[in-house]
Amino acid sequence: MLITYHGHSEFYLEAANGFALLTDPYDSHVGYPMGTYRADAVTVTHGHGDHNYIAKATGTPAIIDSAGEWYPAPEVKVTAIPSVHDDAGGAKRGKNLIMKIEMEGLTLVHLGDQGAPLTAEQLKALGKVDILMIPIGGFYTIDFRTAYEMVQAVKPRVTIPMHFKTRVNADWPITDEKEFLRLMGEPNAQPMPLLRVTKQDLSEQPALALLQCRG
Repeated sequence: MLITYHGHSEFYLEAANGFALLTDPYDSHVGYPMGTYRADAVTVTHGHGDHNYIAKATGTPAIIDSAGEWYPAPEVKVTAIPSVHDDAGGAKRGKNLIMKIEMEGLTLVHLGDQGAPLTAEQLKALGKVDILMIPIGGFYTIDFRTAYEMVQAVKPRVTIPMHFKTRVNADWPITDEKEFLRLMGEPNAQPMPLLRVTKQDLSEQPALALLQCRG
């Protein structure tokens, strides 16, 4: 599987058999470069424009935007788990979905705009997680401290931070990746162009993968 990061919360997952999944596609106001991508499925964690711009996906992808179990292709399962976008039960920013993606023998979790610590029920639903894509910037989502605590609770093999401040969104009221990297014990982590991972080589992957924005 190839995992590339377009910026914000948008990732592109490509399986060896050609299956492609796009997560939380952002619209033009986010500031990262726009593009179109061939996709067989698109996951949308919530209905905000910076996460649900499905026009980016070409073809006729399955749109996964509500809670439940989805099977967009043979041997691909997506479980959308209800959560909240803030620390007030959704009263401030609404609801969110946690996307648990099972493909190529790997379990990936995309937290979307998770706004509160995971509940015991959510942790149980996630089970064993191989790769965790987690927001760390705060204000709109959990902050870097809560994100670090969540990583300790989930115990993924690989953690990929997302939704943090960069030169593109320098005026947003969120933080950059530096403090999260420090808490994770990787203050000098360098951006990787992509993550190439299989079930067989998972144990050889870095515990923290800071991906370069390729949008």
